[in-house]
Formats: sequence, C-alpha cells, structure tokens
Amino acid sequence: MQSVAENKKSNNIAEYIIYMYQMEDLIRSYQGNREEINTFIVEKYPVSEEDKTEIADWYLALLDKMEAQNILEKGHLEELNSLVADLAQIHWNQLKIDPKYFEAYSKAKPFIIDAVMQADGEDLGNEIQICLNGVYGLLLCRLLGRKVSDEQLKSAEAYGDILSTLSYHYKVKNTISKN
Repeated sequence: MQSVAENKKSNNIAEYIIYMYQMEDLIRSYQGNREEINTFIVEKYPVSEEDKTEIADWYLALLDKMEAQNILEKGHLEELNSLVADLAQIHWNQLKIDPKYFEAYSKAKPFIIDAVMQADGEDLGNEIQICLNGVYGLLLCRLLGRKVSDEQLKSAEAYGDILSTLSYHYKVKNTISKN
C-alpha cells in the first residue's frame, strides 16, 4: 500500500489523491476498528508476514492521522487538502498562460457549474476539488456496480483532462525544485 501510494505520488499526484481518498473511505468502512482492518484488509493480502506487518503499519499510521485530524467520519487528510490547494494554484496559473489548458478547462467548466448547482448550497471546495470528486465518484459507482450515466462519463473525461495536465505540471514543478 505504501509503495503503491508513493509510486502514485511521485508519478501522478491526482491519482495519488484519489487513491488516498479511497484508502480513507476503506478505513471509514471499518469505523477505524484496528482489529477489523487487520483481519479484513491486511490479512487478505497474499504476501509474506513481514510484508503484512508493513501493510498493517501503513494502514494504522493512516488511521492514526485520520483520528488526530478528526476526519474519521468525513473530510480528508490535511496533506491531501494541501495538495489540492497546490493543484488549484497551478490551475489558476495555467489558465493565464496556456491556451490548450484553457480550452480543456472550458470543456469541464459546464460540468463544474452543474456540480455546484446540484450541491444545493453545500460548499464543494475549489474547482480542482470538484474535478477530483467527480472522478472519484465515477470510480465509486463502478466499484459498487452502479450504472454510470453518459453525463458522468463526459464530466469525468473532462475532469480527467484537467487533472492529468495539472499532475504533469505538478511533477515538473517538483522535479525542478528538487534539483
């Protein structure tokens, strides 16, 4: 789990965020019960006992963070919120300087507006958070075997175009800052 998360974090930050949302929800599905997480998640991995110990440590550390940040029922880890804010900053910068990005954004904008209108006053966060939620929502529908509408597919594709471009710029920015 940790290696999967680290790989996603270094290669595609949007995929990492969505993956971590999934891990948060997985922990929530067991109400943070450490014993059940170990029994029903960790023990199911077909790996060595040593690897299971590492996996258990990773899940429990994640659970500890969720408890410390009081997000065991809803919300996201501060680290993830910070990454979303970083992506939003890149988004605003790209809108000013990249006509292709602006074109991709223009295709997603109606879906973003629609999401805001359907939220009925609930704060959905910034536009990048809405895109992440849209892609994650599609993933959840598929995992749960629910029918996915054509509109959901179109919105997820438009959101995905934005998120993949932002992930690329995020990776470039962080590669340059490390050198």
